[in-house]
Amino acid sequence: MPISQGHGEYMATLLWLIAVVLVIAGIYVIVARRDILWGIVLIIVGLLVGPGGVSIFHP
Repeated sequence: MPISQGHGEYMATLLWLIAVVLVIAGIYVIVARRDILWGIVLIIVGLLVGPGGVSIFHP
């Protein structure tokens, strides 16, 4: 069953919002909690999830 074009747009928007939250959380962890390793991990995961990043839905 093919995925409609509108569904893909919503998924891209959702992934973009998740990526933004992860990057902001990573910056917060680095600045406020001074935990550089976890901050870097969150930022990298945010960059991988966002548009143009690695997709777990399409090979």
